[in-house]
Amino acid sequence: MKNALGSVDTVLLLGGRSEIGLAIVERLVRDGARKVVLASRDPGQTPPVIGAAEVHLLEFDASAPETHGEVVEAAAKLVGDLDVIIPAFGVLGSQEAYDADPVAAARAVAVNYGGHVSMGLFAARRLREQGHGTLVVLSSVAGIRVRRANFVYGSAKAGLDGFAQGLGDALHGSGARVMVVRPGFVVGRMTRGMSPAPLSSTPGQVADAVVAGLRSGAEVVWVPGALRAMFAVMRVLPRAVWRRMPR
Repeated sequence: MKNALGSVDTVLLLGGRSEIGLAIVERLVRDGARKVVLASRDPGQTPPVIGAAEVHLLEFDASAPETHGEVVEAAAKLVGDLDVIIPAFGVLGSQEAYDADPVAAARAVAVNYGGHVSMGLFAARRLREQGHGTLVVLSSVAGIRVRRANFVYGSAKAGLDGFAQGLGDALHGSGARVMVVRPGFVVGRMTRGMSPAPLSSTPGQVADAVVAGLRSGAEVVWVPGALRAMFAVMRVLPRAVWRRMPR
């Protein structure tokens, strides 16, 4: 597959059981990627990737930032330069549970934001040294304007989105880049039991949009694209109206 920066041969997925992450990897392999590294807390439970010439498994703990640099370097030793790095880890949780257990809320934010900051900086260092490659950051529309229904999760995504944009600016001119992906509600394992929101998508649809964004060199990808216009309006809704939004 050709993207804005050349061919994609190697892929590192951090969060090797992520439905969205695996769907992206599968499409990249289908389009020509040959070497894949899947990093997860329990590598033995990682689903297979069909079609890749090489698939390597690494242990990865999103809550242990002191190990993140070692994971990136271990992946590079296995497959060489990393063309695409996809951090696809995190927890959703419920606002009610976080209200009842603030310590659990803090731990979730440490993974959903802090873990991505650590991994993002280590990944950016590797890509900058290579002089090429794309870091795919899975943000969310939940962070574009945080709602009371999920403000712990949304605030972490808001921080991640801002971090990713700043990191992309910092990498400008280095040959490496960041692509920010902003899905809406994704129907999958993480949201099982929840009622889908308007303009929902599936992991496969998010993956298709990511691959299209890699091909075009997009800096930001909304999934589905109609959410871009919707949130242009939602961003300017009066706060008195916004706080009554159910989700």
